[in-house]
Amino acid sequence: MTTMNSPALMPYDDVIAQFDPVMGLEVHVELNTKTKMFCGCATEFGAAPNTQVCPVCLGLPGALPALNRKGVEGAIRIGLALNCEIAQWCRFARKNYFYPDMPKNFQTSQYDEPIAFNGWLDVPVETDEGVQVFRVEIERAHMEEDTGKTSHLGGATGRIQGADYSVVDYNRAGIPLIEIVTKPIVGAGKNAPAVARAYVSMLRDLLRALDVSDVRMDQGSLRCDANVSLRASADSPFGTRTETKNVNSLRSIEKAIRYEMQRQAAVLAGGGQVTQETRHWHEDTNLTTSGRSKEEAEDYRYFPEPDLVPIAPSREWVEQLRATLPEPPAARRARLQEQWGVNDTEMDSIINAGAVDLVVATIAAGADHTAARKWWLGELARTANDQGVDLADLAITPADIVDVERLIAAGTINDKLAREVIAGILAGEGTAEQVVARRGLQIVGDDSALLAAIEQAIAEQPDVAEKIRGGKVAAAGAVVGAVMKATRGQADAAKVRALLLAHLGVEDA
Repeated sequence: MTTMNSPALMPYDDVIAQFDPVMGLEVHVELNTKTKMFCGCATEFGAAPNTQVCPVCLGLPGALPALNRKGVEGAIRIGLALNCEIAQWCRFARKNYFYPDMPKNFQTSQYDEPIAFNGWLDVPVETDEGVQVFRVEIERAHMEEDTGKTSHLGGATGRIQGADYSVVDYNRAGIPLIEIVTKPIVGAGKNAPAVARAYVSMLRDLLRALDVSDVRMDQGSLRCDANVSLRASADSPFGTRTETKNVNSLRSIEKAIRYEMQRQAAVLAGGGQVTQETRHWHEDTNLTTSGRSKEEAEDYRYFPEPDLVPIAPSREWVEQLRATLPEPPAARRARLQEQWGVNDTEMDSIINAGAVDLVVATIAAGADHTAARKWWLGELARTANDQGVDLADLAITPADIVDVERLIAAGTINDKLAREVIAGILAGEGTAEQVVARRGLQIVGDDSALLAAIEQAIAEQPDVAEKIRGGKVAAAGAVVGAVMKATRGQADAAKVRALLLAHLGVEDA
């Protein structure tokens, strides 16, 4: 029986067989300016509630906004990086709605005159047929201000339903925000969720390279609203869409879109109609729930902002900003792939794991590219997958990986012990050196201690020792294994083998 918490879902393969998905993605990016968009208040994350506010961002009577030039500069650079046209003239508008975290009861935004429009981003996606490139067309990238943050306290879910009371922190209100809106993404079929994830991942990498935002999804500086609808075929009109709000991880973007496709398909197959509404994604249950009916543009009663003059960026300024753009993602991929000597499949694995910037940073910190790839794509990728988080969100840094590699090179630990060191770092036990000291993970290098362990292993396996003396050097593996077990893997296996053969008076084969 289907409950409110577990609605009917159509099997994914059946969804693809019966429907054609259409997506639209709205990504909100908080800029890393030092002050807010229309006032001089600080933007530092984590400050005490309501300490970074003033009459302007609180919307007090008589307070007038003043535009942040760095915010406009960031918007133009984002637009250029997304291959957009940059408006020669644009202006702000008031988007009117009431919500407690919007102190003015309107949001200063851009409506029909965005600063950047008609762009695109080519996104490589790993599919069953190999890597395919999907062109995601950008409708617009416009400037606006962020809202405050409402917290619902006293309940079990953190949502307003069941909460005892709510509090509002206006520190975030007024922080420069760029909203990047795609045109409808069609033709992705079964790959739609993967395309959405890859697009946001590539967009995040691009924004980080532009140095316009820290793109911390866990702190809300990069958020995605995912619009999803289904239609009968590629020739049919678009279906009714839902908008899943504020999805805050790459993994969740993919899961939320897949879930909505399955949920909507079940509704349509059962003879029902999809309700146009906002929905909330729940990380704990991996499902969406209904929010509110979706407003249309006219519901917001947009009108030009009377307190801000229009913006007319000169073509000279635009070209100056164009010259500051980082290397395009495709060119960067080709360059790194050549430097690292990896094939297309290996590079795709690095990209799909979200490890490119981590590997680059690890190399820059002093590791070689082979070691950097080994750890991020091996041990750490498995850990991220087990924890259900993105690789970049693990509690370990490129500098930590370099420290682990230095300990290996110095002979302090081996690869097996390095895995324990990494586990300790992830557990918050300190630096690599501190974890080694705390857990006692140093390699046993004292010859007398190793010879004692070797003699004990020989005593327990005299027949193996006789085989070795008789010329069957391959049998040494059993004794070496016993010594490694006795030392909890804290010995150098090659050194143990050499000491063993010397002890038995046998030359290595």
